[in-house]
Amino acid sequence: MTLSTANPVLRVAPAAPAEAAAHFRASLAFHADVSDVAAALAAGGDPGFVVVDSRSTESWDQGHLPGAVHLPTALVPEQAAQLLDQAVPVVTYCWGPGCNGATRAALALAELGYQVKEMLGGFEYWVREGFEFETWRGRDRRAPDPLTAPVAGDCGC
Repeated sequence: MTLSTANPVLRVAPAAPAEAAAHFRASLAFHADVSDVAAALAAGGDPGFVVVDSRSTESWDQGHLPGAVHLPTALVPEQAAQLLDQAVPVVTYCWGPGCNGATRAALALAELGYQVKEMLGGFEYWVREGFEFETWRGRDRRAPDPLTAPVAGDCGC
């Protein structure tokens, strides 16, 4: 098979299983998904982490996760120590998959010595999966989007 006719998926061969396992294990050390964050927060008690919204005040007012700490990325170096305990892992989020603000906030926090993960999907997927959020007007919730959340029950991931 020549390069021009090769299957585009297999044009570059998959990694060896041990390399793939190391990569995906590392990915899970850096990321949490919306459903897992929601389940941990809904379980009651101390989830063992704090959620940080890294967006602007205007974005925060538009909607944010209940109980989240508002810490815009640009303010991390000067405000993290007043708002966060270095002994408690942090989960950052921003708007959604098209925004890297949570990644920048996670980097800034890691450079300050915090254990940190990024919530994949951000606020967009939190809302799309039907979880409750807060605005300046109070709490709200939208119906789950069937393209992002299972209509009936657990997705089984």
